[in-house]
Amino acid sequence: MHPENRIPTHPGEILREEFLAPLGQTQVALAAHIGVPIQRINELVRGKRGVTPETAWLLSQALDTTPEFWLNLQASYDLAVSKPGRKVRRLKRAS
Repeated sequence: MHPENRIPTHPGEILREEFLAPLGQTQVALAAHIGVPIQRINELVRGKRGVTPETAWLLSQALDTTPEFWLNLQASYDLAVSKPGRKVRRLKRAS
C-alpha cells in the first residue's frame, strides 16, 4: 500500500542516489558497463524514461539486485502518477 499524499520515488533517482553515488560511478560508466546508450541511463536518472524489463535485467546484474526490484520500483511509480481522479463503483453480479 502506498501513502496517499506522496508519489513513490522514481527508480532513476534510486539508481543515482543509492547506487551510482555510493559506488563513485558515473552514468557514462554504468552505460558502458552494461552496454546501453548513455542517453538511456541519463533519461532514466532524470525521470524522463522508465525501467524496461531489459534494463531491469541489466541493472540487476551490474548492481547485485534483482530485476523485480527495478520493475517493482517502476510499477509503484507508474501506478501513483497514473491514478485516475475519479472513483468507479464496484461492478455487481448481473441479475
